[in-house]
Amino acid sequence: MSNRFDRNKELINDFEQEKLNSCTVAVVGLGGLGGHISEQLARLGIGSLILIDGDKIDESNLNRQLFATEKNIGHYKAEAAKERLMLVNSSAKYICHSLLLDDTNAVEIISGADIVLDAVDNIPTRFLLQKVCKKLNIPLVHGSIGGWYGQVSFIAPGDDTLNLIYQREATHGIEKKLGNPAFIPATIASIEVAESLKYILNKGNLLRKKMLYVDLLNQDYTIIELS
Repeated sequence: MSNRFDRNKELINDFEQEKLNSCTVAVVGLGGLGGHISEQLARLGIGSLILIDGDKIDESNLNRQLFATEKNIGHYKAEAAKERLMLVNSSAKYICHSLLLDDTNAVEIISGADIVLDAVDNIPTRFLLQKVCKKLNIPLVHGSIGGWYGQVSFIAPGDDTLNLIYQREATHGIEKKLGNPAFIPATIASIEVAESLKYILNKGNLLRKKMLYVDLLNQDYTIIELS
């Protein structure tokens, strides 16, 4: 093995590094959250990333989104993601889908993933992810951000945890009201990646049937039991 992942040790041993290399992770949404998530996964050594986002980069993305630059405004986020990630880890496989996930394509696109990370900005798509992951027996890591605040939960197939967090008739969370500065997506993305790493390597305690609520304004981190 090359020395690319030497700084992952002793946290991740050689056997575990090979396990990461054999994994496929789907990242749904490649904006503020998804950009940091996918780059961290590529740097950790995940072997295959399914990158899903139907949006194009616009000027309002420049304040927080890792893949957004002045030069690629108007480009599809999925293609911009692949272009940057190839510079980070060219040995990984990147499967890009420049489309919006819906009932007609979600099963086909997500099939084959070992775990799915939620980086979307609307509640209906989160419920769709939960439904599809349940059908495919794939765990889902939920993340959401807004202003100084964020939340993360690990959803095992069949837990239906989002039913306890959101009302089904809602369309958007607090992110539309509170805005998204640069620091909050990086923070919540890191926690989502940590949850996925724990699951893949079977380490630690997952946020299953729990929600971590992060308040960076007051540096308060609260785990809420969900039942």
